[in-house]
Amino acid sequence: MKLGSFELSLISDGKFKLDGGAMFGVVPKFLWNKLEPADDKNRILLGLNCLLLERDGEKILIDTGIGNKFDEKFARIYGVNREKTLLDRLTDKGISREDISAVIMSHMHFDHIGWNTMRDGDGKLVATFPNATYFAQKGEFEAANNPDSRSKASYLVENWQPLLENDQLTLVSGTCEVLPGIESTIVGGHTQNNTIVKIKSGGETAVFLGDFIPTPSHLKTPYIMGYDLFPLEVMALKPGFLQQAAAEKWLLVFEHAAEPTAGFVTNNGRDWVLEKVDLS
Repeated sequence: MKLGSFELSLISDGKFKLDGGAMFGVVPKFLWNKLEPADDKNRILLGLNCLLLERDGEKILIDTGIGNKFDEKFARIYGVNREKTLLDRLTDKGISREDISAVIMSHMHFDHIGWNTMRDGDGKLVATFPNATYFAQKGEFEAANNPDSRSKASYLVENWQPLLENDQLTLVSGTCEVLPGIESTIVGGHTQNNTIVKIKSGGETAVFLGDFIPTPSHLKTPYIMGYDLFPLEVMALKPGFLQQAAAEKWLLVFEHAAEPTAGFVTNNGRDWVLEKVDLS
């Protein structure tokens, strides 16, 4: 899809599963299970959807999925399921690892930045995209390197250590334009420095939602993840954000929808309704 001078494509790194109760917090299961049916382990199916932006030779990724540096136990716990990875799908589009010019992280949890790095033929950790500048919020980076006991399992140092060694990591502070037309916007909630990414061009706006509103099933104000460290921040921000998104016709991109999903929201007087757009 064209958005001003950008071409937007959703690139999937496959699917995985997380506990449904954790994904919906205090919402009773009999409500969320109608939207996202749980398996026999109470897990729901989620996508690993990354956004590719192309403009004048630039190829920019927003988030990089779950990667491939995990073992069989990890894959079993999180129900990782895929026929093709992010790299496979980029190859299908004729894009090599060397072609990626920038990577923007919404935050630094393992299911969002897994393909930041990979192991080479000798087993050494290297940057997956050797010619890319990687952008992260300074506050998020500091939290990732000094996590609290609750967050520790979500941050895996192997997803960013090689970037430091190769001087490929650029840290930004607060809401700012990281590249022309691309803004890293602090929304907090999920983590203190969690972001969404806004793409603006030609009078149009798209928003990569990350873990702020992870799926269309989280559009309702109280449908907030138990994983969120600051849930009241999400609940306070979400209504106004969606009202502005509807009024200004923002294209919303959902990172964890089980099927790659983007669209425009409207309100029917009771609920938010999503008009889907194909970004494949």
